[in-house]
Amino acid sequence: MTALARPSHGRVIGGVCAALARRFHTSATTMRVIFLLSCLLPGPQFLLYLALWILLPSEEKAARTAW
Repeated sequence: MTALARPSHGRVIGGVCAALARRFHTSATTMRVIFLLSCLLPGPQFLLYLALWILLPSEEKAARTAW
């Protein structure tokens, strides 16, 4: 598995779905559809998305702080 960081290219809003797609070796479109379908269910999906957007570093920052 790859490191979890928001990509600088290929993101739509915050890059969270693109980061998760890279992590789980799937397409970003598939991850976005899964997220949109999960929004039909009750739960804190939007809060989780916002938290990941805030907590996940972008690729540029992750590359600069890598050991």
